[in-house]
Amino acid sequence: MQPSPTHRASFSVGKEAAAKRVVDLLTELLFEGDAAVTAFERPDGQWDVNLHFADAPDQALLRELVATSAGNEIAATLTLDTVEAKDWVKASLEDLVPVPAGRFVVHGSHDRDRVAPNKLAIEIEAALAFGTGHHGTTRGCLLLLDHVLKSSKPSSLLDLGTGTGVLGIAAAKVLHRKVLASDIDPLSVRVAAENAALNEVGNHVRVIRATGFGALDFGRCGPFDLVLANILANPLRQLAGPMTRRLAPGGRVILSGLLTHQAPAVIAAYRARGLVPLRHLRIEGWSSLLLRKAG
Repeated sequence: MQPSPTHRASFSVGKEAAAKRVVDLLTELLFEGDAAVTAFERPDGQWDVNLHFADAPDQALLRELVATSAGNEIAATLTLDTVEAKDWVKASLEDLVPVPAGRFVVHGSHDRDRVAPNKLAIEIEAALAFGTGHHGTTRGCLLLLDHVLKSSKPSSLLDLGTGTGVLGIAAAKVLHRKVLASDIDPLSVRVAAENAALNEVGNHVRVIRATGFGALDFGRCGPFDLVLANILANPLRQLAGPMTRRLAPGGRVILSGLLTHQAPAVIAAYRARGLVPLRHLRIEGWSSLLLRKAG
């Protein structure tokens, strides 16, 4: 049976705090299971808020709820449409080509034969968890990782917020050493472990579920010579203290998931804890940073 289309309502707000407040309020106001509410930041700093409904919503009531949470002016800009029911993963794969990043090439299963034999192939499907290599942040991290591994062989590595596991897999393919990978999302933990096995580094990459640096595994496996963290700007700033404590003297950290205008604040947070910026890559409006701890 052909699945029904999804009904979508969309509007934009100007600041992150406003977007978070609106999402929280709408999630509380809507009956559980009625809608999925998400917010994403655009390169221009605006935030797009989307609500997805299985059934067509009551438009008047929906505008009233948006007005309550975001104000009448924003409620007046609300747009409604339908999203075609289709296999979005399959459709997206048709447009994805192998992505080179230094010695690495990230590809889907449909492109195994398109990777040059002198490259390190990382097979990641575009599904369920973040990190296919096509996003500027993932590519920036891979380029910085390639740069680091050309001149050093860190013995203790952490991929924090691993998503699909692409960064940890890349490090394990070069070093053939143990990599600890963590994510707050249980689905990402499963996907990353499956991808590590698919890429024949399952014996090197251990994936755990953890929030921040709260798990005991971080103490057992650290301090780390290299930490990879492709997350978001605010969590990166909040993690500056614990990140620094988990880094070995002279250890390096690769940070991404931040828009270019957010980079100075992130750099300042780590500078305040003694980390020195070494490189700053800018790709498609996104920044990736390499910093080193003193010592």
